Amino acid sequence: MESIKGLKSQTFYAVGLSYKKADAEVRGKFSLDEQAKTAVLEQAKQEGIESLFLISTCNRTEIYGFAEHPFQLIKLLCDNSNGTIEEFQKVAYVYKNNEAINFMFRVGTGLDSQILGDFEIISQIRNGFVQSKNANLVNSFLERLVNAVIQASKRVKNETELCSGATSVAFAAVHYIFNTVSDISNKNILLFGTGKIGRNTCENLVKHTKNENITLINRTKTKAEKIAGKFNLIVKDYMDLQVEIQRADVLVVATGAQNPTIDKSLLNLKKPLLILDLSIPKNVDENVKQLEGVTLVHMDYLSQVTDVTLEKRKEQIPFAEAIIDEIKLEFTSWIKARKFAPTIHALKEKLNVIRDNELSFQRKKITNFDEQQAEIISNRLIHKITTHFANHLKDDNTTVDESIEWIERVFQIEAVSK
Repeated sequence: MESIKGLKSQTFYAVGLSYKKADAEVRGKFSLDEQAKTAVLEQAKQEGIESLFLISTCNRTEIYGFAEHPFQLIKLLCDNSNGTIEEFQKVAYVYKNNEAINFMFRVGTGLDSQILGDFEIISQIRNGFVQSKNANLVNSFLERLVNAVIQASKRVKNETELCSGATSVAFAAVHYIFNTVSDISNKNILLFGTGKIGRNTCENLVKHTKNENITLINRTKTKAEKIAGKFNLIVKDYMDLQVEIQRADVLVVATGAQNPTIDKSLLNLKKPLLILDLSIPKNVDENVKQLEGVTLVHMDYLSQVTDVTLEKRKEQIPFAEAIIDEIKLEFTSWIKARKFAPTIHALKEKLNVIRDNELSFQRKKITNFDEQQAEIISNRLIHKITTHFANHLKDDNTTVDESIEWIERVFQIEAVSK
């Protein structure tokens, strides 16, 4: 496998953790808010890492970038989160070079999502990339790769049915409520927080029920009012939270805080309450389960809900993978060309020197030497020779590193930059 080198001979890695091996509690420890993301980028610059970007969602936290050793990227993540190196090692993955490229394509096209075909992740990749680019932490390799992944995501979304049907955590939450709570249209539903999944759940509830008793509370009331205006919801003040919880039959928590915002001390219940915690880290303390009549369901459970839609999506995987292979081939061809271009340029310069010396010699030796004709012929020969070498280096069966070394040794040249 060809090595993929960036600046200062650093290697491309993808390091992180996801829902596959890390539960919600562990993922919460490694979750990065906007302030932590900025801190990662600043620390990366200080430690000589010149190109990377990161994403942190409810399902995964990952860094993609160049380093001399993956531990440099792991350290960035652990230094700026509540997780430790030891905890990370138990659930983490580290991909290198081509494996890292393959992994990013699968993540960006929804093939690695907790809900197959969930395309929310591509906007996270785009946002993480833009943030790094604004911080001058993106090289040409990473920019080209991210653009290729975005292109693959668009094509998979438009040319396959991988994202068809309503399958998401938000839909699963509504599905669970429908199956668990009888007479849902007459129940009191309280949404606490304006997290994205919570908003989507709210939208699904409005669409699929005729309930006019959906109340929204957020610490910042203006945010709540903005969302309420879209869905015709009731908005209450944060100070009314305890009273509204007592009224509620269903409580959906999507506050996005780093610590629990709901615990048993807040609940003074007079009737059963179903609580859906759609937050990472968990925003509802497990101690609420000590109270009679309380049912607590976390998004990890909801993510396991499968239906016919999901089975249909699985049938689309080969079509999505074919698109990825096509775009990835274009990208790897660019990598090869980028790698050998300096060598071909140096070879051409060396042949030009040989030509100039030979023309100078023949000019002195031959009477009436046709210099113009000789230059045209020699230029064509140089072009044909360099084209042959370039085609050899482009070939999939060529070991580029070895071939470059051989060309440079034979012609006694040294590429300016590789």
